[in-house]
Amino acid sequence: MQVIGILGGVASGKSLVARQLAELGAGLLDADRAGREVLRLPGVEAAARERWGERVFGPDGRIDRERLSEVVFAPPPDGPPERLFLEQLTHPEIGRRIAQRAAELAGAGVRVAILDAPLILEAGWDKLCTRLLFVDAPRRARLARAIARGWTEEGFAAREAVQLPLDQKRRVADRVVDNSGPPEQTRTELERLWPLLVD
Repeated sequence: MQVIGILGGVASGKSLVARQLAELGAGLLDADRAGREVLRLPGVEAAARERWGERVFGPDGRIDRERLSEVVFAPPPDGPPERLFLEQLTHPEIGRRIAQRAAELAGAGVRVAILDAPLILEAGWDKLCTRLLFVDAPRRARLARAIARGWTEEGFAAREAVQLPLDQKRRVADRVVDNSGPPEQTRTELERLWPLLVD
């Protein structure tokens, strides 16, 4: 089975591309979903409570991702060590779940799976991939999309700052997908690309 990792900047449209490829027939390996599941594990909740107290928990007693992001994406010197702690706490289990799901898809005869994860290279999950796609969109468009999601420009910049440079991601990618325009334009490009991915 081909496993295609989706690279790109913050709000570049990686999830859109993953979703459109899934509509064309690919299986989906959703690291964000795995991450949400891992944050609900009792051991992870206990470690988070010991590290950060109740400030990262919501009224339901579960880890609140927005509150957690305020801690781990805080500017230096506070944010980086907290983000490292979170990654060391969660990434191994997220990676295990991604690999397990990939094995299930392969066992079901799926020919192509898409890995949608924000930190593929940073977490080393590119080792699970046979190919990498880079989703390209100008910063102006990415920032507008992030603000439409309710982010601030500062929050956008903070997330971008913790990721590898876009040029580095683009260099390691096998192909680049232009997502600077409307979703229909991206879909047309992916439809042309799809036969090459399943080959």
